[in-house]
Amino acid sequence: MRTPLRPLTRRGLLTGTLGSAAMLAVGGSLAGCGTKGAQQTEAGCVSEDLSATEKKLAFSNWPQYMDVDEKDESKRPTLDAFIARSGIQVTYTEDVNDNNEFFGKVQNQLAGCQPTGRDVMVLTDWMAARMIRLGWIQKLDTSKMPNVSANLLPSLRGRSFDKDNQLAVPWQSGLAGIAYNGKVTKELRTVDELLTRPDLKGKVTALSEMRDTMGLLLQSNGHDPSNFTAAQFDDALNKLKKAVDSGQIRKFTGNDYAPDLAKGDIAACIGWSGDVIQLGFEDDKIKFVVPESGVMLWSDNMLVPNKATHKANAEQLMNYYYEPAVAAQLAAYVNYICPVQGAQAEMEKIDPELAANPLIFPDDAMLAKAQVFMALDEKQEREYESKFQQVIGA
Repeated sequence: MRTPLRPLTRRGLLTGTLGSAAMLAVGGSLAGCGTKGAQQTEAGCVSEDLSATEKKLAFSNWPQYMDVDEKDESKRPTLDAFIARSGIQVTYTEDVNDNNEFFGKVQNQLAGCQPTGRDVMVLTDWMAARMIRLGWIQKLDTSKMPNVSANLLPSLRGRSFDKDNQLAVPWQSGLAGIAYNGKVTKELRTVDELLTRPDLKGKVTALSEMRDTMGLLLQSNGHDPSNFTAAQFDDALNKLKKAVDSGQIRKFTGNDYAPDLAKGDIAACIGWSGDVIQLGFEDDKIKFVVPESGVMLWSDNMLVPNKATHKANAEQLMNYYYEPAVAAQLAAYVNYICPVQGAQAEMEKIDPELAANPLIFPDDAMLAKAQVFMALDEKQEREYESKFQQVIGA
C-alpha cells in the first residue's frame, strides 16, 4: 500500500534546517575536527562488544525513515519483526535531524574516545566520510552480514570513503538530477539546457547542497565528481556563476523547491528523486530526468561508532534489513532508492507500481550514470564550501 504524500521528507530535513546558514554550520562543526585529540585510531580507541550477553541495541535514525503501521503509528512492522526474531531489544530514536547538528551532539564523546550511547547511527555520505576520516567508526565483520555482501547494489560498493565496504552500510539512497513541470515547459535532457535555455530564464532553482549541484555541473563538463581536481571544480563553479549572473537561476533551495515546482511557479530545477516521486503521485506532468551527462547518487549509511558495545547486534540488524523482502517493505513506505538487490521482485507482491518506479529501483542504465561525490579532506571541505556559498549568495 503506497503511503500518502508526507509534508516533510527525510531529504527535506537534511537541508531544510541549514538554509543560508549552511556555511556557518559547516565551519562550526569543522572547527572541532582540528582540535587536539579529535583524531582516533583503531588501536588507540578499543571498543568492547557485549552483544553475547546483552541482547539490546540503540539505533539513531532520521524522522519518517522507518515503516510504520498505518493503523497504529506506534508500531514499526519491520523493526518489530526483527526484535521478535532476534530477541534483541531495540531502542529506536529519531534524533538525527541534520548531519551537522548531530555531529555536534556526538563530537566531544567521539573525539575523546567516549561512548555516545548509540550502537547504530544513520548519516549521509559526506558526514560518514568525515567521521571515518577522524577514526570514529568501528570496522564491521562482513562475515556476519552475508545478506549485505550478497545484495548491496554494485553502484554502492567500493565508495571512496569506504573502499573495502567495512565501515558504512547504506540504509537508503537517492538521486540528484533535473526535474521539470510539463505543464509549463517542454522536456529537457541536459544540465546545459537547464542553465542556458532562454525560455527557462528566471524559472530555475538549484540546490543549496554543494555536493549535489556541483556534482551535476562537474559531470556536465565531462569530469568525474568522484575524482576531480581543484581546477575542474573551479571550471564547474564558473559555469554556475554565469547562470546566476545572467538571471537564469532564480534561487538556491533545500527541498522547498517542491511546492513551487508543483504549482508551476518554477519550470525546472535541480532536485531530488524522493521529492519528485511524491510530487508525481499527485501530478504525472512532473518528471525527474537523469541528465545525459550523469546523475548524483547519495546514501544515508548505518554506522557503528567507537565505544558502541553492541556491534554484533548491530551487524545482525544490518544483515536483516538486507533481506529482499524486508527491504521491499521498508522501501514501500519511505520511497527512496532501495540499496538491496532482489527487493524489486519482492515489491511486486506489495505494490507493482512502486516496483516499476525507476526512482526506487533504478535500472542498470540509470545506475551506470550515477556517481557518488568525492570524499573531501578538511581543507578541501572548507575551500569548496566557501567558494560555493559565495556564488549562491548564502
